[in-house]
Amino acid sequence: MKLIYALTSDSAGLLLSEALRESLRAAGATDVQANVPDPAFAEAMALQSFPEKVTGLLTVWGEDEAAITSAVTVAVTDALGLDALVGGWEVEERVPLTPPSVPDGERVASMANLALLRKPADLPYADWLAHWHGPHTTVAIETQDTFGYVQNRVLHAVLAPSAASEQVAAIVEELFHEAAATDLHVFYGSGGDKAELKRRLSEMMASIAVFGADRDLELVNTARYSWKLG
Repeated sequence: MKLIYALTSDSAGLLLSEALRESLRAAGATDVQANVPDPAFAEAMALQSFPEKVTGLLTVWGEDEAAITSAVTVAVTDALGLDALVGGWEVEERVPLTPPSVPDGERVASMANLALLRKPADLPYADWLAHWHGPHTTVAIETQDTFGYVQNRVLHAVLAPSAASEQVAAIVEELFHEAAATDLHVFYGSGGDKAELKRRLSEMMASIAVFGADRDLELVNTARYSWKLG
């Protein structure tokens, strides 16, 4: 079981707190990840389509039991406050590029970009999923200089305070070198070659347009931390 919750508040202090981790451990969680705002990425491109600005995400793993899902959601809402939460989702994880492992509580040396995606209403779900998991995965890896890439397909909402949260179809996390926040050549791995940057950017934009990831999405730039609760 994997659950992801999106916050719209000063999430760093809340998501990194030991009290939250203790509450999640008591609820049956085995692992937790916090993606929080970081001043180093303040100039990086961000996108917003929710009425509320998403500032961070909390990811929780546990045994595959409905009771744990409910207990974790209660623990999250009690610890963070319902008003601070944009939504929560149970997801199916796919990892095309495994992120680096770091000790508990240590910041991963990267800019962790998180995108909350919708599916266009006129695109059949099977076609949307096939392109995202198929051709687009290859394009994303080949046109960007990432060293971690996690695709989370939303199975259902576990916390949906608004219609917007119910429309989220996937949550993507990609790890970039920190300099990518302000340098497109670092972001796309084009080595300072303007023509190569243009080619990579054009290929990426064409691919995301096929499955609607060029519109109606949140793009949040964060620092990533994780802990094993075991």
